[in-house]
Formats: sequence, C-alpha cells, structure tokens
Amino acid sequence: MADAAEPFWEEAIMTYDLKPSPQTSGGEAPSSESRRGFLKLAALTGAVVSTTGSRALATGDIGFFAKDLSDEKLIDMYRTILQIRWHERTQADQMLSNPDYRGYNHFYAGQEAVATGVCAALRNDGPFDQIDLVYSSHRPSGHAIAKGVDIPKMVAEMDFRATGMNGGYGAEMHISDPSVGFIGADGMIGPAPVIASGSAFAFSARGSDQVAVVFAGDGNYAAPHFHSTLNNTKLLDLPLIYVCENNLYHQYAHYSYSCPHKDIADAAGAYGVETEIVDGQDVIQVYNAAKEAVDRARAGGGPTFIEAKTYRYYNHWGAPGAKAGELGAFGYDPLAINSFRPEREVRAWMQRDPVDIARKILVDWGVLDDTRAAEIEEEVKAEIAEAFEWALSQPLCTPEDGLEHVFAEGTVPARQFG
Repeated sequence: MADAAEPFWEEAIMTYDLKPSPQTSGGEAPSSESRRGFLKLAALTGAVVSTTGSRALATGDIGFFAKDLSDEKLIDMYRTILQIRWHERTQADQMLSNPDYRGYNHFYAGQEAVATGVCAALRNDGPFDQIDLVYSSHRPSGHAIAKGVDIPKMVAEMDFRATGMNGGYGAEMHISDPSVGFIGADGMIGPAPVIASGSAFAFSARGSDQVAVVFAGDGNYAAPHFHSTLNNTKLLDLPLIYVCENNLYHQYAHYSYSCPHKDIADAAGAYGVETEIVDGQDVIQVYNAAKEAVDRARAGGGPTFIEAKTYRYYNHWGAPGAKAGELGAFGYDPLAINSFRPEREVRAWMQRDPVDIARKILVDWGVLDDTRAAEIEEEVKAEIAEAFEWALSQPLCTPEDGLEHVFAEGTVPARQFG
C-alpha cells in the first residue's frame, strides 16, 4: 500500500529520470530521423530494440520526439487536456446539483495527459481503413475526447438522449464513434485488450500500417485477457500498443492487493514485449513513449506496453465525496467497502496536475504565455458549457426505442406493452 507520508509519484518519478534532449546552438534539436530509420531497419532484420521502461534518456535526442511538434500541435494538445478536464468537472457538477440529470461517469479527471499524449501520436483523420483504432475501458470519456469524437453528441449520449452519439443506447460505458477510430468503451474488465489485438491481427494480415491501441487500468492485470493478449501479440509481432493507466486503485483496492509487481510493466516484459514506464501526469513524456511505440508498430516491430503512472481525482464511480464547483473527491464514499484512498494522497497527486504541467511546459518553451493559456481555458469552459446546454435540451429516448436495433431489420414486437 502506498504510504500517504511519501506520495507514490515521488518514488515513481525517481525511477523514470527522463530528460529532454539538448538543443543545438542554432536552437534546433538534432533530427530523430536516424532513430526512426534504425527502428525500421531493426524490425526488418529481426533485431531486438530494447526500450525498457527504466532506461534514462540521457544524451542526444533519443526518444524526445516532442521536439518535432509544431506550436499549433502543442496548443491543440493543451486544449484537449482542458476539454477532458472541463467535461469531467461539468458532468460531476450536473450529477451533484441537477436532479433531472440521468447521466453518470467513471471520471477521468487527473489522467488527461495519458489519453492526450497517446492519441496525439496516432492517425486520427482519414478513411476507416487507414486511421488508427482505439479501444477504451469503463473510464472512456477522456479517451473519446482525445480521439476526436463530437463532444456535444457524447454528452447527449451519456444522458440517454435520442440524438446522442449512439442514439442513447450506449450511455457512458458503451460510447463509440468508429468514424474517428474510437471503437468504444467496455463495461467489462478484461476483454478490450483481446478485441484490440484482433484489430491488430487484421492490420497485419492486410499489410496495413494501422495501429491498434487499448487503454486499460491496473486492475486488468488480474484478468486472463491481460496475459493472453501480451503473449499472442508478441508471438505474432502485432501492431498493438497496450496503455496501462496505473492510477493505483482498481475500484477501491490498491493494485498491490492483486499484483505482486511494483511496475506492472515487469509482467509485460516477461512476454518479450517492449515496455515503457512514464510519468502519466506529463503529456510530453507520454507522447514521446507513444510516438516511439507507434513508429515501432508501423515498421513491423511488434507490440509495446506503456505503463503510465497516474491518478484519478474522483472516486471509482460517480461523484460521491465531491462538492459542486470543486475539483476532486475527498469525502466519504459509501461504495468503498474494503479500503479507501487517503485524502493526503489525493491532494499530493493533485500538486502534479496534468493541466498545470502542460501549461508550464508550453509557457517555458515560448509556445504561449500565461495570458493566452488562461484565454484558451476560458474558451474551452465556454465550449463545454455550450455542449451540455445543447445536449440537455435534446429529446430523451422512449421505451419504444428499445425495440429497435435488436434484429438486422425491423423491430421487436411490443408484447410487454400489452
């Protein structure tokens, strides 16, 4: 169990020692083309490319792909982090203060940098047979937004509105938008990695350079799907990226109750899968790891397991312990029957907030200043408020809607209506 007196992230970050690449005298960092060429050559010759999670990026530009990102792309990533944050906060406020609100969520606040950094490295636009695919968990809203779904329609879907992204049939744990490569959330713990590996197999069989990504929590370690997925994707060298969002708790139990490893990546490494361990609060570190994994997968180098050390600001489900207008949950959660997160641990992690870290990096790099960063946040807050206003004005589903989409054609006879 993590000690509240010694926040987990302090120890975790000490193990990463990830350093940015030095700049050349001309202000430009060295090119990473040689690195990408090496990965392709290594994949073609069957060489082993070691990218274990504990390695330190100490010299050159090894792995620091973020240096190649344009200012526009970096600002877009910052905006995505804010979109996720303010969606979560707004929805939590609706659950706490609006008695007519029917939606719910397993909130993603605190983990925004993981979804944003990974999806920023993917191909998100184009025909379905060319874009990369993302499979989500039962904590899907952050992944969906980062992949580019229509936010107002997602908000409507989560409140069971007929004009929602999936017609009100999916709600939170089954949202899906294949048009942007977001295949969907998964209400069950475990199956998503296996399904994602099926897409990776299809890409490999077709000779496509597409990549499949699956997001899963630390609780997935104890499911057999975790192990079979890693075993089979390595045997076949499939283009799968497994992103383990280790937020320390599956539901209310610390992950050490079910996993003997301090780093879950150690279990993935046992199958010969390339592994990375990153600070999941830093979108740049996440992007660097994801970009390297994507390049490897496209070059035929096989799967990668990324363990992002992160933390969720709300409890497992809904908003118990939270207060409207405030970020995070600190009070009693009646569902926490076996253990409970120490409040000091929550507050310690919140000192390393993904929003703050992203903003400080971009200001330090001269991409934007504090004034523009604040303006962007206000723009995003207004965007999300408008999305909720539109969604909550949409018509609700009717009982008769439940009779549709059962068969390929037609509806189910309404016997239960007499």
